[in-house]
Amino acid sequence: KSEVECLIKLFDKLVAESSSRFAAVGFDRNMFRDILHSAFGMTDDMIMDRVFRTFDRDNNSCISVTEWVEGLSVFLRGTLEEKIKYCFEVYDLNGDGYISREEMFQMLKNCLLKQPSEEDPDEGIKDLVDIAMKKMDYDHDGKLSFKDFEKAVRDENLLLEAFGPCLPDIK
Repeated sequence: KSEVECLIKLFDKLVAESSSRFAAVGFDRNMFRDILHSAFGMTDDMIMDRVFRTFDRDNNSCISVTEWVEGLSVFLRGTLEEKIKYCFEVYDLNGDGYISREEMFQMLKNCLLKQPSEEDPDEGIKDLVDIAMKKMDYDHDGKLSFKDFEKAVRDENLLLEAFGPCLPDIK
């Protein structure tokens, strides 16, 4: 109860400081991204947008106090099951219930440093996607279903954030 009260107080404080047109009801995307960056060190634009969409349950482009508390509950204190669902939702860029090769490629291309000597910098990313598919695509249908993702993460917990950091670190 005290943690929820603290989250609500923090929400109210942040909203009061906001100059957003949503300030009466909550955070807009930019303010939420600023919070993810300053509080949790997130820097990947695509991942931050996906985290915003995952928190914004009613798709009204605004994080309400309820969405804030429920989202942070999973984000900070979620069970493995809750975190698996959350990460899968973040990574399923088009919301079709699968993580495709293209979606993996989009997320992973921001992770690798481009070497100036490389002729095709996308080659390394394609290799990573192939490795991820071999490791995680249990039903061999060329895409990751929630079931594939869940089994892979349960077998190897480090795969939870395989396609980009979307949870806070231990600090």
